[in-house]
Amino acid sequence: MTRRPAVLGGAPAFPDGLPFARVPVPPLDRVTERLRPSYEAGRLTDGPLVRTLEEVTAEHLGAHHVSSGTAGLMLALRVIAPPDRAVLLPSFTFSASAHAVAWNGLVPRFADSDGRTFHLDHDDAEFRLGNAGVIMPTHLFGAPCAAERFEALARRTGTALIFDAAHGFGATRQGRAVGSFGDAEVFSLSPTKLLTSGEGGLVATSHDDVARCLRSGRDYGNSGDDETQFVGLNARMSELHAALALEALPDIDARLARRRELGHRYCRHVGEIPGLRTQAIDDGDEVTYKAYSIIVEPEYGVERDALVDALLAEGIETRCYFCPPVHEQQPYASSTTSALPVSSDLASRVVTLPIWPAMRDADVDTIADVLTAIRHCAQHKGAAPAASPPLSNGAHRWERDERTLSRAAPGFVVLLPPNGDEPIVLRGTGVALWQALDQARNTEELANRLAAEFHADPVAVRSDIEPVIARLGAVGVLRAVS
Repeated sequence: MTRRPAVLGGAPAFPDGLPFARVPVPPLDRVTERLRPSYEAGRLTDGPLVRTLEEVTAEHLGAHHVSSGTAGLMLALRVIAPPDRAVLLPSFTFSASAHAVAWNGLVPRFADSDGRTFHLDHDDAEFRLGNAGVIMPTHLFGAPCAAERFEALARRTGTALIFDAAHGFGATRQGRAVGSFGDAEVFSLSPTKLLTSGEGGLVATSHDDVARCLRSGRDYGNSGDDETQFVGLNARMSELHAALALEALPDIDARLARRRELGHRYCRHVGEIPGLRTQAIDDGDEVTYKAYSIIVEPEYGVERDALVDALLAEGIETRCYFCPPVHEQQPYASSTTSALPVSSDLASRVVTLPIWPAMRDADVDTIADVLTAIRHCAQHKGAAPAASPPLSNGAHRWERDERTLSRAAPGFVVLLPPNGDEPIVLRGTGVALWQALDQARNTEELANRLAAEFHADPVAVRSDIEPVIARLGAVGVLRAVS
């Protein structure tokens, strides 16, 4: 028997809540013991633990050099990007990618994404490349992009190639580790990543000159003799952050294996729910499932935002990575970027579900049951409501029927009509209307009250609320009184 979704009055699947992420951290005593020699020697930043972290991660990533730091993309672009030339990157990514470009005084040039893989579309990138000096694809959600195709494009056009690999630590592309591609690959070590140092990151490169400049750049551009070679910044990693990352490394394979188990379990479930699809992964690629994102298709019968609300009512925290896409965000909205239809479409329909190593298999199974139940209810709606009664012309007042059951959540209210009809979900103005009906009011009074609240035209507000009042009256939620 299909469960009744919480948004429609059922019991929440996770009464205590299921968080979107929970950060696994190594035991504190291990971190402090690792830190102790540096601390007692007064080496608090850019010391032996940082060097050790760079060496072991370089081996793990198959890179000749790894430079640690807190502003990897900014420094990589400062060192590698030709001046006064655009940087081509996807719009369906985290805004930090574009910010790093802008902070360097360069112009981001956005290209569209592949609707299957969510990654930068190679052909669209080639079409829009023009005289751009850098191509900067992103490895999204722990899945590697087709890095070798971008390497070939960069070689053919003489363009620098930097990968935003914030999600990519531990992933492989056709047997080759993410971290060994392009001129540089930049990893994040923030708390939600597979490997974390609390904050900070790593830049992997196979070029000696790039590595040397990165290490200089994170120390204000100082090459060691207090003579700055270029405008750098303070992006040194502290010994404390390095100690945390080093103590997290021994458990990384177990965490990675568990994420893959959960990700594969999600994939099996999602594949059985019509109207939902997940990120396409090429055969031979190894994914870390840093995040698990699905796309809500029209066939599902529920729009993305309504699904997010319904999951929240169940206690399931989600995110919408990445909505809005970067080219539609305020700092870049005035750019000359032409339409990016796939990026905009993905952003409008993406939902990222919880995934973290300590989650149980049963948690994923329950989320899948909830997704199935929500679709089932959407596909089995009751008959259309009866014709609406005549609207009050102002002489009558509207009041709530006390038999109506209501459930409020952030951004919406669910009403269970006393006549047994299908539940009604109110949003936006509808929520304000319901709140304004704390006492009987006529249509004109309601319109004036909401117009004052929203600083809007009362005539326009009345036009908005009259259909809502009619619908609520038709199912017995409201009744007209003299």
